[in-house]
Amino acid sequence: MPKFVIKKDGKKEEFIPEKIVVAAIKSGATPEIARNIAKKVEAIDKEEIESKEIREIVLHELGSVNPKWRERWLSYDKQIKRLYKHYRDGLYE
Repeated sequence: MPKFVIKKDGKKEEFIPEKIVVAAIKSGATPEIARNIAKKVEAIDKEEIESKEIREIVLHELGSVNPKWRERWLSYDKQIKRLYKHYRDGLYE
């Protein structure tokens, strides 16, 4: 199981499978499917995993069950990143 995620900006953070579960459920997946997706990522035998690799796995799994879930995940991910950018740039103080 990966212990760390390497983010796009190069930062390293702890791997928390529940983040995958929450994002998948918000996309429309059932809790069971969301947990199964997280388990697939957990089964990867690496110490570190890049966030883009996690993203590819999640998108593939969601899309294989329901293409709308994949699109919702992409939309959710885009909104979260936009909010983070606003906070980082000081637009919400």
